[in-house]
Amino acid sequence: MESSALQQIVERNQVWPRMAAKYGVENPVPPWKTSLDGLCDALDRAACEADVPTFKERRDEEDSLVATTYTELPYPENQLVALAHSLLARGVITEADLQQRMAAIRARLEA
Repeated sequence: MESSALQQIVERNQVWPRMAAKYGVENPVPPWKTSLDGLCDALDRAACEADVPTFKERRDEEDSLVATTYTELPYPENQLVALAHSLLARGVITEADLQQRMAAIRARLEA
């Protein structure tokens, strides 16, 4: 599964330690980590018709992707990108949806 949006994330290297240092933030945990944890919890309990991975599938895919495709990203960025990768591969989200949401978030951050 090749995703230009996910590749851009890796290439930008905007990982939390660099961003926190750039903006003088001392919290070692990125502010989006709680949302990621909540999303993973919701997916683990999902009862929908979408091809949502089970807890075991999600963790196995995450482990595999982190060890192979997203080795350059630190935790928790690698967890976030691996989850997006799995959801894209299963058709839960589309590349266009991902790019649109990333653009909306970037616009809010840069406003």
